[in-house]
Formats: sequence, C-alpha cells, structure tokens
Amino acid sequence: MTRNIQVVAVCGSLASDSVTRVALREALQAAQTAGAQTTLVDLREYDLPTFDADNQDAGDAPELRDYLQRADAIILGTPMYHGSFSSPLKTALDYSGFDEFENTTVGLLAVSGGSFPTPALDHLRSVMQAFDAWPLPLDVAIPNSHEYVSDGSFVKSSLRDRVHRLGTEVVQYADVAQYRATATTPSTHTHAD
Repeated sequence: MTRNIQVVAVCGSLASDSVTRVALREALQAAQTAGAQTTLVDLREYDLPTFDADNQDAGDAPELRDYLQRADAIILGTPMYHGSFSSPLKTALDYSGFDEFENTTVGLLAVSGGSFPTPALDHLRSVMQAFDAWPLPLDVAIPNSHEYVSDGSFVKSSLRDRVHRLGTEVVQYADVAQYRATATTPSTHTHAD
C-alpha cells in the first residue's frame, strides 16, 4: 500500500545565513527523493510571540500547528545557544503539544559554531519524549558549522550524506508508531498440570 508521506522540517534559526536552514533543505531534498512531500517551516517567517497559556492562538500559532498536525514525520533543526536549543524553536514547541507530536516520527538536527551540539539534541529528545513522539535513534550534530558550508552548500560529503540519511529515515520510519499495532505478539505456551 502506497500513500503520500508528508514531512515537515522546522527551522529554529532566525539567522539569514543559517547553516541549520541549509541542512534542513538538504534533509528535505533527501525526503523528496525517498518519495515524500515536504514543507520547510522557517520560523523567520512566523509571528510567534512569547508563549502565554491564556492566548494559545496568538500570532501564527494556528498555522504552525496545522502544518505539524498534517505531518507524518517532522524534522526539528536548531542552532545550539548556550548549551540548548534556540528560543524560537522553544516558543514553537510551547505552542504545540500532543496533537502535533504524539506518535509522530521525529528527526533531530542541531548545529553549533563550536563544539558538538549534543546538549541541544539531548534537550530536544527529552521534549519529544514528553510529547510521546518517536525520535529517531539517528540524529545529526554539526559542530564548527561554518567550516562545513560554503555558498549555501555542504563542502564535506560525509556530513551531507548523514543529513541525507536523516531525511531518508524520517520517510522510511514515518509509520514507526504503528509498529506496536502491527507486530505479531509472541505465542504464549501454557503447561497443563
């Protein structure tokens, strides 16, 4: 059975020369090659004021949630700021919840101008687990990011290949939440006394 898989990538960087954005575009290109329809949600283009629980539909929050709810898989991309993921992405996640992420396959990507952005990936993984999402085991960490990108493209093929693998795997495992429903249960043997 074939169906159209929708992959949405959310760019948590507001920088005009964002390596995060370059990486997400590469991941989405791989997802398209794997047969998915893709959308880049660039938070630079969204009006998302600081989250206020009394106004959960502020700004472009309903549009953001609509994209996420329709996704079969989501890729979250962020620069690492002060050891965690970016505040624009945090705000976007604050406007989201179980309706957008529960049982959804999620790929994680983090970029740093210096050391490996592992803490940002760990924090995102924790948030996804709180949403009952399915973060892939594979994530992408891009340290020293401006050494790897020139004129909007990766200069190191091994890094580009890893980003492409992330895009491919979110398509391949877009139905991972269905695994429990379709997996066969091992037979139980009983012994008569």
